[in-house]
Amino acid sequence: MAKQASVASVLGAALVLIVALLAAFPAECGAHRHRAAKPHGHKKAVHSIGVCNGVLGSNLPTPSDVVQLYKSKGIASMRIYAPETGILRALAGTGIGLVMDVPNENLTAMASSPPFAAAWVKANVQPYSSSSGVSFRYIAVGNEVVDSEGQKNILPAMKNLAGALAASGIGIKVSTALRFDAITNTFPPSNGVFSDPSFMGPVAAYLASTGAPLLVNVYPYFAYVDNPRDIQLGYATFQPGTTVRDDGNGLVYTNLFDAMVDSIYAALEDAGTPGVGVVVSESGWPSAGGFAATAENARRYNQGLIGHVGGGTPKKAGPLETYVFAMFNENQKTGLETEKHFGLFNPDKSPAYSISF
Repeated sequence: MAKQASVASVLGAALVLIVALLAAFPAECGAHRHRAAKPHGHKKAVHSIGVCNGVLGSNLPTPSDVVQLYKSKGIASMRIYAPETGILRALAGTGIGLVMDVPNENLTAMASSPPFAAAWVKANVQPYSSSSGVSFRYIAVGNEVVDSEGQKNILPAMKNLAGALAASGIGIKVSTALRFDAITNTFPPSNGVFSDPSFMGPVAAYLASTGAPLLVNVYPYFAYVDNPRDIQLGYATFQPGTTVRDDGNGLVYTNLFDAMVDSIYAALEDAGTPGVGVVVSESGWPSAGGFAATAENARRYNQGLIGHVGGGTPKKAGPLETYVFAMFNENQKTGLETEKHFGLFNPDKSPAYSISF
């Protein structure tokens, strides 16, 4: 979730922009939060925009009301962070695509026990995966796992889950969701590499073998708030006026989001897996609670994101599947006050600010 984009990823993204903007504006500036078989459910084209549905609130709508709001707004996809029976039942037959996480606390058991993976699939996927059921897009094994011991569980858990799905005749692709600081050397974007190749190299190779994309949470907001002196707010919020050239490949960037995403593609190329796709599994901007967290900045960023990702990035043209974080403001989120204000909507389903899909 948004709160999990730590200072480490912020600093990495901020460094990208500091160098980039110094290059772009020397006179002014010199003085970065989850296969062969056909998937069950509704077969649909790639969804460009989805929205993450968090549940850390005391006053959130019922699952049926949540799904109805997605439908009424034309939101094509949803991400949830754990199997939620009410949401899964409400999604059945709607055609709304779903990314569902295996919670981090389940990774040890799933990595070490194929029977646990089989039981997890039987309880959380099989009942909802018929042709008239839920349109699963991916299952993300873990979200922003940063400790080395936890990371050791990700690939074995992915393999056990994929095996359990295959044994059940269910063709849902399996991936994991990374925090952005899993990539480093991100300026210029063409220099991007994985921070820990011993962890990400095998994961990327596995994704290449299965045809699943890599999921990454990308938050320009955190880069901006870490260094607003050198990072242009407009560049971070899809506003015109800033251009940055990648001297490594000549590509030109007009927003930070594209630069961050293209550094992920570069890291995959460096790992020898250029065919692995990227899904932005979280991105957003808070509307209250802290520095630069205003309704207008959030509107500009999220509306800009919604309008932008259908065309891809300078490096990769075409729809970039992206999930806005989040559907609702959540009053039980911990951490900074901004964490409670990433929602596009209030718990009463009124818009936090004007937004369209």
